[in-house]
Amino acid sequence: MAEVKNNDSISKTLLVVLVLCLVCSIVVAGSAVGLKPLQQEQRALDKQRNILAVAGLMQEGMTKDDVSAVFAERITARLVNLKTGELMDKDPAKYNQALALKDPQMSTSLDASQDPAGIKRRSNIAEIYLVRDEQKRVQEVVLPIYGNGLWSMMYAFVALDTDGRTVKGITYYDQGETPGLGGEVENPNWRAQFVGKKVLDDNGQPALKVVKGGARPGDDFAVDGLSGATLTSNGVQHSFDFWMGELGFGPFLKNVREGALNNG
Repeated sequence: MAEVKNNDSISKTLLVVLVLCLVCSIVVAGSAVGLKPLQQEQRALDKQRNILAVAGLMQEGMTKDDVSAVFAERITARLVNLKTGELMDKDPAKYNQALALKDPQMSTSLDASQDPAGIKRRSNIAEIYLVRDEQKRVQEVVLPIYGNGLWSMMYAFVALDTDGRTVKGITYYDQGETPGLGGEVENPNWRAQFVGKKVLDDNGQPALKVVKGGARPGDDFAVDGLSGATLTSNGVQHSFDFWMGELGFGPFLKNVREGALNNG
């Protein structure tokens, strides 16, 4: 009688598992590669939406095409040399800040005394955004800032008037703070109190204060802290202290106050 083969052997079971794993890996890798352009497009669109929002140009019901069209018409991306504060002629589309942060030649290491925001390194070049009116005149400048909160790195855009001091808007677009507490950095009511406040004093030094217990009425340099979220509020404070200071956008804002945007 012919010998019956055992198809349930361990070796055959392992072979089937390995083949299935290989097939699944190929499918997952293929999907990741195929979706990457779509993911990049979505990230770029989210960025445009946030910049338009902080500049007061985002309207309800705007489609993807609307966002792209308004952004192209009203926003000009520029690169800034953070050491000198000068606008550069390089194409922002060819600059990758994430890669710059990993390159010692393109970034600066910060020691604790220089780093209230807890970012550890700062790229030597930053991308900023000039907001133009319908006559193509620069009416605002949008600066990206970030710093550590309680649980996360918090990323925001801040729109300043052409005086280089007065806040026109702020939006936190990426943060992982506690919902209902530190997460209130995204609350429109809290963000609205920044409008009209001054980030620098008359000497060009960082002056905005996030006040625990509430700012005094009429104080042009203070906003209310977040209730029950002292460490997140401190993170917001430290972000402004760093990015409006000498190692952040301080030199650029000095140039802005001296008229640099007139030829922007």
